[in-house]
Amino acid sequence: MKSNPLLKPVLLFFEDEHESATRIADASSMERAKIERHRFPDGEIKLRLPDTLPDRVVILRTLNDPNEKLVELLLAAHTARGLGARHLTLVAPYLAYMRQDIAFHPGEAISQRIVGQFLAGLFDAVITVDPHLHRVATLQEALPVANAIVLSGAPLLADLIAARRQQPLLVGPDEESAQWIALAASRHDFDYAVCRKVRNGDRAVDIALPDCTVTGRQVVLLDDVASTGHTVARAAHLLLDAGAASVDVAVTHALFAGDALQVMLDAGIGEVWSTDCITHSSNAVSMATTLAGALAQIQATA
Repeated sequence: MKSNPLLKPVLLFFEDEHESATRIADASSMERAKIERHRFPDGEIKLRLPDTLPDRVVILRTLNDPNEKLVELLLAAHTARGLGARHLTLVAPYLAYMRQDIAFHPGEAISQRIVGQFLAGLFDAVITVDPHLHRVATLQEALPVANAIVLSGAPLLADLIAARRQQPLLVGPDEESAQWIALAASRHDFDYAVCRKVRNGDRAVDIALPDCTVTGRQVVLLDDVASTGHTVARAAHLLLDAGAASVDVAVTHALFAGDALQVMLDAGIGEVWSTDCITHSSNAVSMATTLAGALAQIQATA
């Protein structure tokens, strides 16, 4: 089936991301259409896309709880191609399977490389926010598409912090957070510092506070992602014991598995703020306008 080149680019979304899709479509002046989804009793899924698609199609799917969503993307991308889409962009505000970038033990799957190549085989362009990359310099090394755009939630989280806290001290819970801390701090010339992990054996890992004064300071722990909450909880305990006036948390991706949010609150953390990359009650910052800007950049060159 041939696509209709006269139609505007369309944003395809799944029902559970309806609100996010609406914000992004409105910010980018795109048409949007829902992908219908049916689950059979045996667990298989069936998708139905609009029967007429333009040349350029965008699929929104943030990849928390990723395993089934990757199958959805496989089915949706191939169906869109069959319906005539010439250029496919994936908007994945959270991009899963980026941590495992090497085999730490013999026989381990390097999931970053495998999933990256899988997505690159489906899409022409990918937009994501604060991917969890360590030993690769660019997203394209992990996900070899022609156009890979990395955005960050740090500047918008910094704006939120500036509006809610007076002269805050930004603290990264571990060394891996250093890049996000520096980016957020530069936005408003905040003071900042980074904790470091201290290994007390093969399995015991603790946190050491940075060498700076926290007494009386309004501290905000900032990172790209919070999963179990234990790292930021431990950092919060130490900061409050060291005399911090308050400790809040700001993260791009609110994975918050299980009782993670309660773990953080029980540690004395006051408020928890996140972007809407993953839908959660802590969402305080919308990435829609930033994502729309990246989409405009891709559509101009597609």
